[in-house]
Amino acid sequence: MELQVTDVAFGGKGVARTNGKAAFVPYVIDGETVSASITREHKKFLEAELESIVTASPHRVEPRCPYFGRCGGCVYQHIDYEHQLALKWRQVKETLRRIGGLKEPPMRPLIPSPIEYEYRNRITVHVRDGVVGFFRRESNKLLDIERCPIALNEVNAQLAELREGRPRDGHYTLRAGVGSRVFTQANDAVAAAMLDLVDRLLGPATGTLIDTYCGAGFFSKRLRGRFGKVIGIDWDQHAIAVAREDANENEVYVAADVEAELGPRLRSIGPPSDEGNRAVIVDPPATGLNKTIVETLMEHQPTQLIYVSCNPATLARDLAVLKKSFGIDSITPLDMFPQTAEIECVAHLK
Repeated sequence: MELQVTDVAFGGKGVARTNGKAAFVPYVIDGETVSASITREHKKFLEAELESIVTASPHRVEPRCPYFGRCGGCVYQHIDYEHQLALKWRQVKETLRRIGGLKEPPMRPLIPSPIEYEYRNRITVHVRDGVVGFFRRESNKLLDIERCPIALNEVNAQLAELREGRPRDGHYTLRAGVGSRVFTQANDAVAAAMLDLVDRLLGPATGTLIDTYCGAGFFSKRLRGRFGKVIGIDWDQHAIAVAREDANENEVYVAADVEAELGPRLRSIGPPSDEGNRAVIVDPPATGLNKTIVETLMEHQPTQLIYVSCNPATLARDLAVLKKSFGIDSITPLDMFPQTAEIECVAHLK
């Protein structure tokens, strides 16, 4: 059937309406008219596959990757970069309205990646029965990949070496550089912009900083000079060991679950005083904050709370509760992963 695409939803699929139902179509752009075939019918929506473009968007471009459309990684290579940014900004705003109950979210402009391709400093490839590559779109089958256009050349050189070595079945993480094997942000330029943003948002804050899900100290190492005390918490013992290697006297890194450790640490600091404030950074996985952590933050109310999120839906869910105890000062999306549906956000609460 012929469909009018009115929007692109978080995750990358275009939205159209037919017979009173929403139809989701991949690889289309808002404003396009497309021919699509319905593949699955649900009670409230339809899933469709693109057959052809009837009227193309002016934002449509030629994908740079020969695997685009088959590989499960990128979903936006057919859209010019400026429009990708506009879509992601709008997706965050709508998610905050719909799930977070924020009628007018205090959105800041999206921080773009200065590099649209060749930005990833690491990739994880899978090997099975001689096939080396990524999972196919919406499948657990592998697609053989010779080169990934969004990865750094150094990473692609490692991929070529891996392929030549006829590796055993398994998963292989290929990284640029020879640093410690702890979690780092995959886009160095946007990671630096995120650090600058958090630094600015905290302003002249002093006192104690608690950096949860701290890893090897991505935020706390940058901010340790301004706070009297810095406490980093992460369950990853290896990352904590790396953080401790160059810790100053005012830094303490604890290998523990955030859920168990955050409350006692906030209690031990006591309420904000003339000597300084209490700032907390939370940078949870995509599942967001669990109920215990949200309740702990609301009970102890740090002066400033920075929430770094890789999932707008769980960020919105958590802000819907946190807004009862905090004012939401700003929400800034960042494009850590151009060409993909992923969106990072930094929310500043007071």
